Amino acid sequence: MIPVSRFADVESHFQGRNVLITGGLGFIGSNLARRLVRNGAHVTLVDSLIPEYGGNLFNIHDIEDDVRVNISDVRDEYSMAYLVQGQDYLFNLAGQTSHMDSMTNPYADLEINCRAQLSILEACRKHNPGVKIVFASTRQMYGKPDYLPVDEKHLLRPVDVNGINKMAGEWYHIVYNQVYGIRACALRLTNTYGPRMRIKDARQTFLGVWIQLLAEGKPFEVWEGHQLRDFTYADDAVDAFLLAAVDDAANGEVFNLGGDCVISLQDLADLLVDVGNGGEYGVRTFPADRKRIDIGDYYADDAHIRATLGWTPRTSLREGLAQTVDYYRRHLVHYL
Repeated sequence: MIPVSRFADVESHFQGRNVLITGGLGFIGSNLARRLVRNGAHVTLVDSLIPEYGGNLFNIHDIEDDVRVNISDVRDEYSMAYLVQGQDYLFNLAGQTSHMDSMTNPYADLEINCRAQLSILEACRKHNPGVKIVFASTRQMYGKPDYLPVDEKHLLRPVDVNGINKMAGEWYHIVYNQVYGIRACALRLTNTYGPRMRIKDARQTFLGVWIQLLAEGKPFEVWEGHQLRDFTYADDAVDAFLLAAVDDAANGEVFNLGGDCVISLQDLADLLVDVGNGGEYGVRTFPADRKRIDIGDYYADDAHIRATLGWTPRTSLREGLAQTVDYYRRHLVHYL
């Protein structure tokens, strides 16, 4: 566990600081914004609100008077050149997350996950080289694992266009840290879940679709339920972003995030039904189009971030699922 006194110091660090969050109306961005507002930061959220990419104004309905919102696309280099000025921290969460969309529309994925990342870094280099950047990367770039758990030394071998472009975006950040001294690091996220995630389709995570159907009282599908995964609750991911931002030991580093346990998809379905007090699911084989880019079992070795930054997940999978299901049962209409 993160020592309470140390984390109190981390959170108090943001009092009065200027913070920019790209993708700020999305799942992780809005959860991060909520924490930063509570900690006294001056928060600016940038989001394109393109329907396919997860931004949702309801995500900030209770803090909308405490943040500044700029509806802008990170591909607009002129907007970003203006927005990065005067910021102490940049949490760079904007991205296209759908693996299937990256295969059907690879150029859009290239623009958002690769070229736009370079533009953001150039804006920082020219207009705010003192900013600290934490980039939201992904475990997808590892591809099908050669060994488990997967550590940061594992070969990078993406199985889809999304993984390739996210890998490039991540390494632009590391190169700008190394060459230009712009403090930057990356968190390779695994299956992050929790309140405010996109649930109306599988563009963000399959678990969202399960939770939507459970909340509607409909059966959901488990594809080849023997596969193993780990899951990071949103609040735990926020902890990692804050720790990486304030600790210069993170500069130039990439970190895996994991969860409190490893679980098969069928056991996950059983747990979801249990915490949701009922529900049904069926098991089927992978659809052919999904199978081509499936990575099999995956779970992370996150010893590097635990040792370097002192991060550990504070929310059990059972507790996190219960809180998530409760949130969508209360607010489902805003996410369909």
